[in-house]
Amino acid sequence: MQLLTFTVASQDYAIESRRVVEVLPLVPARPLPRMPAYVRGIFTYRGGLVPLVDLGVRLADQPPAERLSTRVIVVDFLCPGAASPRRLGLVAEHVVSIRSTEDAETSLPPLDLSAAPFLGRMFRLGGRTVQLIEVDRLLPPDLATGLFPSVAEAGS
Repeated sequence: MQLLTFTVASQDYAIESRRVVEVLPLVPARPLPRMPAYVRGIFTYRGGLVPLVDLGVRLADQPPAERLSTRVIVVDFLCPGAASPRRLGLVAEHVVSIRSTEDAETSLPPLDLSAAPFLGRMFRLGGRTVQLIEVDRLLPPDLATGLFPSVAEAGS
């Protein structure tokens, strides 16, 4: 499996590269009222509006430093009840490399954490521990259907 690696609060994380649509420079987002702190808002991507999640706040309760390597990772997100994926933007630091799990020195199965169901397997790659993020589990189901209302309407 190929992974796109990045950093959040000095820790290494990854997303399966097959889920990545595009990596963009950090873009401004229009805030949405009454959202959890980790939802930065929405931004325009290829003519559509895409929710933007701050992985620094979601994973470590602190926004990432805005560096040249801070990026928006546009991913395919499968919302509960949806037939096809929607676009979701993720803000992370040091989005720089593709790694293969075939190079892993060791791996650990995902932890069973109800407060963080999006944390997946861990891999030891090049002397660093990298944790996989399960993209489809990043948002609670009720928030996901609220951010993607066409999905909720289609299921009615």
